[in-house]
Amino acid sequence: MIGMSRLERVLRSGRFAVTAELNPPDSAEAQAVYDRALVLASVCDAINATDASGANVHMSSVGVCALLTRAGYEPVLQVSCRDRNRIAIQGDLLGAAAMGVRNVLCLTGDGVQAGDQPEAKPVFDLDSTTLLRTARLLRDQGRFLSGRKLEQRPRFFLGAAANPFAPPYDFRAVQLAKKVEAGAQFVQTQYCFDIPRLQQFLSQTGDLGLHGKVCILVGVGPLRSAKAAEWMRTHVPGVHIPDEIVRRLAALPSDRQREAGRDLCVEIIQQVREIPGVCGVHVMAYRQEELVAEIIEAAGLLPRSTQAGLFNPDGPEENAS
Repeated sequence: MIGMSRLERVLRSGRFAVTAELNPPDSAEAQAVYDRALVLASVCDAINATDASGANVHMSSVGVCALLTRAGYEPVLQVSCRDRNRIAIQGDLLGAAAMGVRNVLCLTGDGVQAGDQPEAKPVFDLDSTTLLRTARLLRDQGRFLSGRKLEQRPRFFLGAAANPFAPPYDFRAVQLAKKVEAGAQFVQTQYCFDIPRLQQFLSQTGDLGLHGKVCILVGVGPLRSAKAAEWMRTHVPGVHIPDEIVRRLAALPSDRQREAGRDLCVEIIQQVREIPGVCGVHVMAYRQEELVAEIIEAAGLLPRSTQAGLFNPDGPEENAS
């Protein structure tokens, strides 16, 4: 396992992995990143740094990963094809590798019309599948897309996204198979609020022989309220929340809905953990990082045998071990 990222070691060991999403700040202050990471570190095996998700500007994924690696955390660099061409993307991948980033999640990216600056010019020079091939080319063959050789290859554990909950359903497993062929070693799914649909997807991926080839982490997250659930399924691309989930929250007084949303997330994790083919969960708690530890503990996933790292406020040098 020499040269593997900590996340890869956890997954290859067969342990049930936990990753979580760090929502990057609208700030140029490093402490804002550390404050968010601190509440995730002891309960997660790796921390995702999002790349302008929803086509909204925040601190860059590369910048967040630079801060996380300095402090000894285990980051997952998210790379979206929406905003950069292949020249910039290859440069960012090398820069991230030089900072110690080993985990890369390859994404096509939401369209600019989904964000708050729809007049922005989209790029999409690559898509998630060709991005996976590009990162694998850098890692395995030590050369750029141009054919020019690298002096030192990066060491990447490559990931992709999957959405079992959006039609066409029969295509989703086939799409994942193409990403695995392109180089995906782990996958993080969209939010799961529909266990039967997830089971159908995992049955299909099993039939395609993918369970021994790729580690599947199911996306989960707490809902703040019935109103928030309704907003998410209406405005967030690819999010499916069944009517019964919304009704379950709406039946409660408003001051109890946040707790119920947390409890629902715990229930989903416990159900997901029992499904063959699931290797872990990816927790997405937008602006609710403080709930992640509660959720992971209540789901029975503590203590973690591997931590993403513990931030030392005295400086990154103290975390070099």
